[in-house]
Amino acid sequence: MRVSAIILAGGSSSRLGEDKSLVLLANKPLVQYVLDAVEKIADEKIVAINSKAKIEVFRKTVDSDVKVVADNPKYNVHSPLVGALTGFEKACGEYSLLLSCDTPFISREVVTLLLELRVKKSAVVPRWPNGYIEPLQAVYHTQRALEAAEKTLEDERFDMRSMVEKLRGVRYVSTLVLQQLDLELRTFFNVNTLLDLKKAEFLLKHGKR
Repeated sequence: MRVSAIILAGGSSSRLGEDKSLVLLANKPLVQYVLDAVEKIADEKIVAINSKAKIEVFRKTVDSDVKVVADNPKYNVHSPLVGALTGFEKACGEYSLLLSCDTPFISREVVTLLLELRVKKSAVVPRWPNGYIEPLQAVYHTQRALEAAEKTLEDERFDMRSMVEKLRGVRYVSTLVLQQLDLELRTFFNVNTLLDLKKAEFLLKHGKR
């Protein structure tokens, strides 16, 4: 079963003041950390962005084997769900690993476990004890997720959770289980602000990945 890695890089990055996915962390773009993490895990890598105007910039930044795709202009809204749908449309893998571009400490071990649990499931999604889910570090059956994303947008819902709720056969994996692979769960650490970026630089500098 081929696996596609879809990395969402279309966020507005309003709190950082520039394109988050291309912000440098230790002289490397944030999106590259995620691409590196799925190397040899996924059969193809897709970066989904929100504007065709940015395609050339990304193509100059990422390796030539990475497919850069822009959101379908049919959906005139900025939402991770639209980026996910774009990725599912372009993905060749039976299953897709859906990730965010701003998680520089993503755990290969966590991602590998999620993929191992995908058999006969529509999705494998991490879930916190309080019920909060991590739909942007999850595995989806590509075709079923595409259909669910289309139906969710038709219903004028734009959140990932609504899409997940339309899927049958979702396996939720407790973060308490994932903590055995990633003690501090840094795999879910997002860089949203300059303070987050500084913290990530500190963690990298001190070897605390």
